[in-house]
Amino acid sequence: MNAIHSTAACVIQQGERFLMVEEARGGSATVFNQPAGHIEPGEGPIAAILREVAEETAWQVTLTGYLGLYIFHTPKGQTFHSHGFIATPGRYLDTPLDDDITATHWLTLAEIRALDADGRLRSPLVVTRIEDALAERGYPLAVIRE
Repeated sequence: MNAIHSTAACVIQQGERFLMVEEARGGSATVFNQPAGHIEPGEGPIAAILREVAEETAWQVTLTGYLGLYIFHTPKGQTFHSHGFIATPGRYLDTPLDDDITATHWLTLAEIRALDADGRLRSPLVVTRIEDALAERGYPLAVIRE
């Protein structure tokens, strides 16, 4: 039996652009994702996403909403429960990024869709979360009780 992976991801929008990370994934091509990562033992989803955003982008953000729980089954049989968040950028920390992050980018939705068409997104949830955020499908952060 495979364990369920508990993760958190964040849609960070500034104007018409979204903060994305470019990740090395063990091949010649990199993939693009929202700042995201696993929830560590003893950590809740809010603390996890604030930590992951800082580690992967060097940005401190203000969470403004909760998009919900996204369940994703990979072709390899893994299951991910991903908590989606919405945030606004706050202060740039100018700290080193996680080793697997090769760059950060502020991209438009059209640019992200082009990456999707080229198979360069880490997950189909990337576009889904952005569409949900743009459609204001979020919930107050108070729905999470940590």
